[in-house]
Amino acid sequence: MAKLEHSLPERPDEKNHGPSFLGLDPDWTLLFLGWLIACISTLGSLFFSYVMEFAPCVLCWYQRICLFPLVIITARGLFPLDRHVIKYALPLAALGWLLAAYHNLLYAELIPADMQPCGKGISCTEEHIELFGFLSIPLLSLISFTTLVSILIILQRRSRK
Repeated sequence: MAKLEHSLPERPDEKNHGPSFLGLDPDWTLLFLGWLIACISTLGSLFFSYVMEFAPCVLCWYQRICLFPLVIITARGLFPLDRHVIKYALPLAALGWLLAAYHNLLYAELIPADMQPCGKGISCTEEHIELFGFLSIPLLSLISFTTLVSILIILQRRSRK
């Protein structure tokens, strides 16, 4: 019996990066996952502020400045798939990661109190919640930004192939 092979024609400017899942481009799927993480993180941030009424500290505001535009930037890259959004999204995600890492060091009291930017207003080390006994709001932010940066770096490396 003859083996029937089916392949979609490639556009000259697009590269085939391997098998697709359910006919979806793997790069599109990764970017969609990044968008989903940015959306969930944004909604979680807004939930903590407006539903749980936790006032954000200075570092939380700076992390939001990096996070909120990622929802729009990654969504723009999905329809049609535009791998060039990485050059806009990755610097924001990396800056957000640095802020979240610094925030976690403050929260864990590994950085002296005199180096904290939250001298007035809400303290950056204030404990609002500890999910499962260890997941704080700063750690949730760090996990989100780590995942976003990882996805964007993977996409960047795949687009260079």
